[in-house]
Amino acid sequence: MSNSYRIIYQRKYLVEGLPEPINPRDTHWQIFDNYIENTRIRLRKIRVPETKQWTRVLEQRYAAEVGKLSKLKISQMFLNETEYKTLEHFKGREIRKNRYFCTFNDTQVGIDIFLGKLWGLNIALAEFESEKDFQSFTKPDFAVIEVTNDKFFEGENLVGKTFADVQAEYSKIKGES
Repeated sequence: MSNSYRIIYQRKYLVEGLPEPINPRDTHWQIFDNYIENTRIRLRKIRVPETKQWTRVLEQRYAAEVGKLSKLKISQMFLNETEYKTLEHFKGREIRKNRYFCTFNDTQVGIDIFLGKLWGLNIALAEFESEKDFQSFTKPDFAVIEVTNDKFFEGENLVGKTFADVQAEYSKIKGES
């Protein structure tokens, strides 16, 4: 069953906002992630505002090695509207965010601007197909701090949190460094 997932490497950084020259009116995705409780599965809807196109995905993601959130196993199944509606009853543990894109060091970086109770949390995410590319990537100049292996900043752990919780976690991290 090793072909049922793919391996990606990722780096995650806290950022203060959208880096120049990106602004909130630029092309972006609206992401609705619903984390199914007590599983490694999320039900994701992505909307592109300019085209009003929707993509629906059932996704499982987990650390490929214990305690190493920089290397993930991911399995995705793209759903049509009917299939999504069949699974929609799992809603309730939702996080919403807008994702913008930029290029840094020849790598596409997604900038997630969280909405709702997490408004104020902004995460830059860079994904890589190889460990070599992961290792050679340097922290973007617009990043505040790397949180790649901090479980607190994993989507399923952010469910139910507020920006005040994020600020407390950030203070704890800064105190340790």
